[in-house]
Amino acid sequence: MENANFPVRHRKLSLESKENKTEIVICSYEDHILVIATQIGAMGTILHARKEEGMSVEPTFSVSVIFGKRDEPMLIATARRLIDHIRSLSLFSSILDSCSSTVFFHPLLIFSSSFVPSKPLVLSLGLKEHSSETLKEIVAAVIENRLW
Repeated sequence: MENANFPVRHRKLSLESKENKTEIVICSYEDHILVIATQIGAMGTILHARKEEGMSVEPTFSVSVIFGKRDEPMLIATARRLIDHIRSLSLFSSILDSCSSTVFFHPLLIFSSSFVPSKPLVLSLGLKEHSSETLKEIVAAVIENRLW
């Protein structure tokens, strides 16, 4: 559901996961993406994920816990999965934009992911339990309702 009056593009949704209602808000700011998923009505653990800049062919990602539980590898894996998806779609959009442009682009530049900017992700997970099933459902819902 989108609200035209709110100054930031966003979507709100909810899903049932293991009998827990999960509220999700996705916001697309000019310089980053914010995803909040909560079952407890609070922010919970806040993570920051971004693509590392560099010239390598394979992308690398940096995920850090800004606030909250630092000993939950599943939360870090969730942030890594989302930032990888954001980067993949940024790459695909960049290729489509390049192909539709009248300017010639060298094929190596088009397909090199190091030249494709992707927005950093701020992910807030306030969950009652951190099972892989719950986190996969959240990732799938966010990807399905993406704003990038």
